Amino acid sequence: MIQQRLVVISLDALGSRDLDEHLDELPNLHRLVVTGTRVRQVRGIYPTLTYPSHTTIITGQYPRVHGIVNNTKLQPQRQSPDWYWYQRDVKVPTLYDLVRQQHKQTAAFLWPVTAGSKITYNLAEIFPNRIWTNQVLVSLKASSPAFLLRMNQKYGHLRRGIQQPELDDFITACAVDTLTHKQPWLTLIHLVDMDSMRHRYGVRSAEAMAALKRLDKRVGQLIDATIAAGTFAETNFAILGDHYQINVDHMIHLNQAFAQRGWLTPTTNGTVKNDWHVLAKSCDGSTYVYTRNFADTKNLQDLLEATPGVTAVIDGQKATERGADPHCRFMVEAQAGYYFTDETNRPAVVEAVDPASLGQPDRYHGVHGYDPDKPDYFTTLVLNGPAVKENQTIAQARLIDEAPTFAKLLGLQFPEPLPGHALTAAFKGVPDAPTK
Repeated sequence: MIQQRLVVISLDALGSRDLDEHLDELPNLHRLVVTGTRVRQVRGIYPTLTYPSHTTIITGQYPRVHGIVNNTKLQPQRQSPDWYWYQRDVKVPTLYDLVRQQHKQTAAFLWPVTAGSKITYNLAEIFPNRIWTNQVLVSLKASSPAFLLRMNQKYGHLRRGIQQPELDDFITACAVDTLTHKQPWLTLIHLVDMDSMRHRYGVRSAEAMAALKRLDKRVGQLIDATIAAGTFAETNFAILGDHYQINVDHMIHLNQAFAQRGWLTPTTNGTVKNDWHVLAKSCDGSTYVYTRNFADTKNLQDLLEATPGVTAVIDGQKATERGADPHCRFMVEAQAGYYFTDETNRPAVVEAVDPASLGQPDRYHGVHGYDPDKPDYFTTLVLNGPAVKENQTIAQARLIDEAPTFAKLLGLQFPEPLPGHALTAAFKGVPDAPTK
C-alpha cells in the first residue's frame, strides 16, 4: 500500500491547452511531466467554479452532495453575499480530515472552504464582508491564529492587499517556509495569479501567459522546499487546475427581466426584496434560477430560452443529476462569449461589456462556471513522485477522480463510496485500470 506525503498545488484556471501549447516554456512543469504522469484532459464539475471545484478535489463528491454549490451564498438582500468560506458548510469528509484522523499534520494556503477547519497550519481564504470588521480579524478567526501571525510577521511585506501577483508571492513564501520547517503530511496550496489575469485581460492575453510562467517558477520553489527539508524522496506532487476560462464580451442580467415581469422587486442599491418569486443566482458562465410560490413555469422557461446569449435551459432535476444544486428550478447555460450577473437596474437585459469597466466587480474579459462539456474547456493534472510512473499520459479523467487518487497516495480511504475512482494507471507497481 502506498503511504507517502502529498503536496497538492492548484493553479487556478489552468487549462489543458496551457500545457499542450506552452510546456516547453515552463521548465518546472515540463520536468514534472517528463518524469511523471500527466492526465491530459480533466473534465470539471457543474458549475465549473472555484469553490465547488476545490471542494470536489478534496472530497471526491459532486456539489449536490458536498454542499458547496456556488462560490457565494444565496443572499439576494445583501450587496455583497458571503462566500462559502467555512468548512462547516461541507457536508462530507475531506481529505485533510482523514489525514488528521491518522494523527498527522496538514497545511493549507488559501485553499477554498477551509476557514474554521482543524487543519494544523491554515491560512484560510476569506475577506471582510461586514462593515464592522477588517481583514486581520476575519483572517485570525478563520485561520490558525498563531501560524498566521508568524507568517505575516515574516512575509507580510510581500503582500499588497489581495492584489496579484503579490498575493501569490506571499502564499508561496509561507508554503515554502512550512514545507521546509513543519513538513506536513498533506499540503494544499491555491495560487490565483493566472485566474485573476484571465478575468481582467483575457484567457490568452500576454498578462495571463506571464502569470503562467510565474506559476511555473513558484512550483519549482515549492518542490525545492521539500528537497531542503529532506522529504522530497517520500513526497508525491499533484499540480492541477480547477477549471479553464472562456473570453466574454456580453452580460446577461436575468434578474432585470424578472423585475420587468414583477417576479421580483429590485431596490435602489442593487439588492432584491425578500418577496421574490423568481431569482437568478449567477455562476458566471451559467446561472441557477430559483422559484418560490411560483406556478408560471412555462412562461419562465420560454423567457429563458428566448433570451439572447442563452444556449441551454436545464430542468432542475437534470441539473441535480449532473451534480448541481438540488434546490434550483433551472440551470441556464450561456453561449461562449456571454456570462450572467445578478444585477438589476441595468439599461437592458443583455448588454455589451464596456472595456473601460474591466477590473470592476462583475466586469470581466474571461470567465468560467460553464458546462464542463464546452469545447476545449478541459483542465489538466500532473502527478509526480516516488509512487508515480514516469513519462506516462492518461488521456482523460474527471475532477471527481482526483480525491480517490490522492487518498490512495496517502494510504487512506474515504468512509463512503465515491463516484470517481483512483487513477491507478499512474501508479508504480499497480496494474493499469481502465479510465473513463
